Amino acid sequence: MTEKKRKIHVIGINSYKFEDLPLKLQNLFLETISIAVPNSYFEKIKSWSQNNLEKKKSFFASKSNNELINWLKSQKKDVILISRGDPLWFGIGRILLENFSKEELSFYPSNTCIQIAFNKLKIPWQDTVNVSIHGRDSTRLVEALKPRPSSLAIITDTHNKSLEVIKKHLLELNLIDFYDFWLCEEIGFDNENIRKLNLKESLPSDISSLNIVILTKTKKIFSNNNIPLFGINDSIFKTFDDRPNLLTKREIRVQILADLELPNNGVIWDIGAGCGSIGLEALKLRPNLDLFCIDKRIGSKALILENSKRLGVKPKFIFEEDIIKTLNTRNLISFEKPNRLVIGGCDKKTKLEIIDTMAKFMRIGDIFVIPIIDIQTIKELKKELEDKNFKTNLNLIQTYKSLSIAEGIRLEPNNPVFLLKGKK
Repeated sequence: MTEKKRKIHVIGINSYKFEDLPLKLQNLFLETISIAVPNSYFEKIKSWSQNNLEKKKSFFASKSNNELINWLKSQKKDVILISRGDPLWFGIGRILLENFSKEELSFYPSNTCIQIAFNKLKIPWQDTVNVSIHGRDSTRLVEALKPRPSSLAIITDTHNKSLEVIKKHLLELNLIDFYDFWLCEEIGFDNENIRKLNLKESLPSDISSLNIVILTKTKKIFSNNNIPLFGINDSIFKTFDDRPNLLTKREIRVQILADLELPNNGVIWDIGAGCGSIGLEALKLRPNLDLFCIDKRIGSKALILENSKRLGVKPKFIFEEDIIKTLNTRNLISFEKPNRLVIGGCDKKTKLEIIDTMAKFMRIGDIFVIPIIDIQTIKELKKELEDKNFKTNLNLIQTYKSLSIAEGIRLEPNNPVFLLKGKK
């Protein structure tokens, strides 16, 4: 790359007022003749030159494409390129660095629209996940939404119906009630407008083309009025904040509950219960069952208690401890023996020990169901069940969810899960 003496000064703005520029940048603008300005605010910046400037300006209307790059390369003297906010934050800076040496470029960032928006909303933003769908598909947005961050900032695109795409993704991922949706228009400028939208209604028609979206975790009080009897949405369950997807997904949970052949009365053990989704939904279906939830993760008991309130059910026991401790230190003879037993989580050795210990207490018609993601463990677990006189059945559950894209929909695969069932 040929070394050039002239400089490209990239100035970020968050106001159309010349006097809002720092004095240093005002002087730089006064001294520089060639200036590139994005089309969307070309006339506003061009008007700065009407203040009796000594030097006549040459303005270039920028579309941030190859024409801009060629124009910049053709300039022999210093030039200014006007940008919004921070040029190196989802801005023109990346493209410039791909086409010019660092020595040619000088960046003068202003506050980003995201920074201003969060300050207007009076919400801390140090943990915010930032995503741009401006000129991009929404794949990264979907990946960013899945972990359910506390807040998410989205740079939109007026040409691909961004707001509709965001709304559809929230619906498809069952997050429509999980986030407050803030539409922030012309942030930092005279027509600035911030409003919270109700996504259960139609989007407004009077939306500025200069907009971003802020999603913040809702503070709504949970209501269990509309929870279905069967096939409860994943979003109903409270999960670990740092591992929001640590639960058995609805599609898998439905099949596990079907395989359990839940009786009207009896005892069900949910081992590796996590947030309790399997056992609690079983209890909602069969309220007369006695449910034992066992999980070694710190905080699991509080989660299961919260989710039991949401579903309006009550487990008989919740043990926040390793299942091996349960088997070795508690008096199992005095325990209610399971008629139905789900083994989640646990490594292969632990699963084998559970089967070996508990099978002797189970009677004709009692059932094990074991979700498995590690195919190497299936053979040994299946053999262990069969050696204990359980008739086994193995199913592979693979599901896909539709996700919206600008051109229509695409199918997003969920992780495949093997379900090993043993019936005595």
